[in-house]
Amino acid sequence: MTSLHRKDLGLLALRGAVGGVLFAHGTQKLFGWFGGGGLAGTAQGMEHMGFVPAERSALAAGLGEAGGGTLLALGLATPAAGAVVAGTMAGAISVHAPAGFFAQGGGYEYPALLGACGLALGVSGAGRYSLDAALGHRLDRPWMGLLAFAASALGAAAVVTRRQEEVRRREARAADEAVREDGSGLS
Repeated sequence: MTSLHRKDLGLLALRGAVGGVLFAHGTQKLFGWFGGGGLAGTAQGMEHMGFVPAERSALAAGLGEAGGGTLLALGLATPAAGAVVAGTMAGAISVHAPAGFFAQGGGYEYPALLGACGLALGVSGAGRYSLDAALGHRLDRPWMGLLAFAASALGAAAVVTRRQEEVRRREARAADEAVREDGSGLS
């Protein structure tokens, strides 16, 4: 077996593992599979985390994970799939970042790894054992990757910024209410 085949087998294994994990995680959000909350439960969680509008955020996160994961696993439109995964994980990282790096403490270790894998696969391509290769790389052009990653970065930046603003507004409201409650018993 040549080293080229080894690389392609490695890409296939990585795509299958990362894509499978993302698919499962996304279907928890979308359909409640594997013990997930489905769209309604995910929307409640998204609202709590500061993603507004929550229903649309839940749908986007579920589709980004399940859809991006499926495309990665199949090796189809790999640059776009990698960009979708990286952008979706950027939103998850923004939630976990205040807890530090390690997942054991609620940190961003896990979504950062999934996002980095999506980014790396999107840049490297799916390899020989993929639908992209079978289709003659029609959906795997360099310009498509650049466009997909630029759009994903802009979208992720907008979502994370909107979430941060919402979290700040909530914190300010809570602080104002605490001051009012403390001051109401002084008369």
